[in-house]
Amino acid sequence: MRRIILASASPRRKELLKQLIGDNFIVYPSSYEEPSQLDLNPEELLIKHSIEKARDVAKHFDSGLIISADTSVLYNGEVLGKPSSPENADEMLKKLNGKKFRVVTGLTVLDLDSAQEISEYESTDIWMSEMNAEQISAYIRTGEPLDKAGAFAAQGKGAVLVERVEGDFFNAVGLPLFRLGKILERFGVSVFDEEFS
Repeated sequence: MRRIILASASPRRKELLKQLIGDNFIVYPSSYEEPSQLDLNPEELLIKHSIEKARDVAKHFDSGLIISADTSVLYNGEVLGKPSSPENADEMLKKLNGKKFRVVTGLTVLDLDSAQEISEYESTDIWMSEMNAEQISAYIRTGEPLDKAGAFAAQGKGAVLVERVEGDFFNAVGLPLFRLGKILERFGVSVFDEEFS
């Protein structure tokens, strides 16, 4: 059985990967520090971050498949990462309030055995419902927005804010499972194999 390594500390990504392949992977978070200013478009930037995370973790293993991802919310060409404070979360949620925006994930699978690397991105459109100032404040008080890109979680209490999703819902949570499954197939790994059941 191939060793699969998830280069992320995200509990959401861990749960999503578990949904796909069970407990047949290890978690080894990357220590890569994302530079804030790079002369790249948002999709290229997210792919670059996912590549660097995978390569950082690759230094610690001699075989296996490394999966890494980097997710952000894009609104009007602006990348909204994780808020730095409750006030920052408030600003982000007011921007997205009642609007359509995109969740984009850069995804990399690095095969240490063949030294091959596949990197792609997935984009999902989301329409957020309108909230008044008190609803925004109440949501921020739950603490949920503070460690989420764009200050909301489609899989948590933030689900009640999501009016509509177009594209891969799992991408909006942080790991595009359809695209990941297709990339794994290219490395000869099928999620339907008995080893993952």
